[in-house]
Amino acid sequence: MRVNRILLSSALVVVALVIQVSVLARLHLPGAVPDLMLLTVLGLALVYGHVGGALVGFGAGLLADLAPPADHAAGRYALVLCLIGYFAGLVKPETGRLKSATGPMVVVLAAAIGSTLLYAGVGALVGDTAARHVGLGSLLFTAVLYDLLLAPFVVPGIMALARRAENDPLAETGSATKATNISSGWLSGGTGLRIGGQRNGMRVKAARARMARAGRIKGVKRL
Repeated sequence: MRVNRILLSSALVVVALVIQVSVLARLHLPGAVPDLMLLTVLGLALVYGHVGGALVGFGAGLLADLAPPADHAAGRYALVLCLIGYFAGLVKPETGRLKSATGPMVVVLAAAIGSTLLYAGVGALVGDTAARHVGLGSLLFTAVLYDLLLAPFVVPGIMALARRAENDPLAETGSATKATNISSGWLSGGTGLRIGGQRNGMRVKAARARMARAGRIKGVKRL
């Protein structure tokens, strides 16, 4: 991934995790907790594509697995968000811009359902039966409801920031162009070619001066 993508993704993921742990998790809403981390990964995946979405999802999920007060096996949420980010990145528009809000809302709906089912499924494989006690149906309904209500305030902003960062001078293409400009400027600025040209010009001027002096001397002798 590009440097600007890594920096932006890291900052957004950390902010989302802090808000989710310190604010959303303490609201004590019935059922699931609004998943701000999921929405952040979706917004970035819709701009960066499936590879970038998978990488961002894995990093965000692993950070959530290790951050307190996580009470599940490390790597569980990383796997879920990695898969969600990958599949969300597959529907990235070719132009990078969305014509309507229907597409992202459908992606959020599918991601909320898929992440809840994947998380519960992986938990069942490792012996975590918390989803059964809470009720999988209740978790699905509340997760979809909360994420759909929160998505219009999060996903468009995340996508706008990601698209703006793509035009940042620190991007690879911008860096390459800047390096080319610097190189051409270095060559035309006087360190190499121009110094050689100045030396050649001085030599030509000296030769002309010698020729003129020789002509004057010959003229004097002829007189």
